[in-house]
Amino acid sequence: MRFARQRVEKRDAYVAKCCEMSVQHFITDDKINCKGLVLAGSASFKNELNGCEKFDKRLQCKVLGLFDIAYGQDNGFSQAITLASDCLSNVKFVQEKKMLQHFYDEIAMDTGMVVFGVDDTLKAMEMTALERMILFEDIETSRYEFINPAKGGEKRIRYLNEAQEKDPKNFKDPETGVDLEITSTEPVSDWLLMHYGNYGLKIELISDQSSEGFQFVKGFGGIGGFLRYKIELDDILGDAAGNYDDFDAEEDFI
Repeated sequence: MRFARQRVEKRDAYVAKCCEMSVQHFITDDKINCKGLVLAGSASFKNELNGCEKFDKRLQCKVLGLFDIAYGQDNGFSQAITLASDCLSNVKFVQEKKMLQHFYDEIAMDTGMVVFGVDDTLKAMEMTALERMILFEDIETSRYEFINPAKGGEKRIRYLNEAQEKDPKNFKDPETGVDLEITSTEPVSDWLLMHYGNYGLKIELISDQSSEGFQFVKGFGGIGGFLRYKIELDDILGDAAGNYDDFDAEEDFI
């Protein structure tokens, strides 16, 4: 009986410690710093934790699911992620819908605080006026770096979609008709994910699985964002100069 009582006491102490640690990790400045929580473990410990009176009620409301796992340590953590994939994706799905609805509301109210399309979005980014970019990860646009042999090796950047890549005119100097030399090409999404931090913005990746996401991809080109302040994009030259990757290059928005 004495050993059984000690086990219960140690278990209760461990549950209390987990409740205490959850507050330390998931509540900052009296605010929840996570989108949701998943409780996973073997046997009934996760259920005891979820029902414990010491478990902060604010965090209890964020519990997305409880899952039985067969392993401990890293293997158990990986299994918990796999089992919770559906509820985790649902959280992202809901957040995506809310963000895009806010984007459409800004357009409907004509606030001038959003941009969309490759041209305007990247111009706003270049001006550091873009605060948060919305990006379809599979956007069908590539970033080309060229050298213009007709102008002393002048470097130029162009963003081309699949249709524009089939047009030979986009690979020639418009003034001389000389073929431009391609020095590099990569999907614009890959380039943005590598360099967006240089422009002080955040990127939100979206899918086309929701009606809002599908509309954004088909109707707005799969790229857009929220501005820090209003800008007049029409006043910016279409081939404004830009500095990317520490070299001077003229940038074409086609």
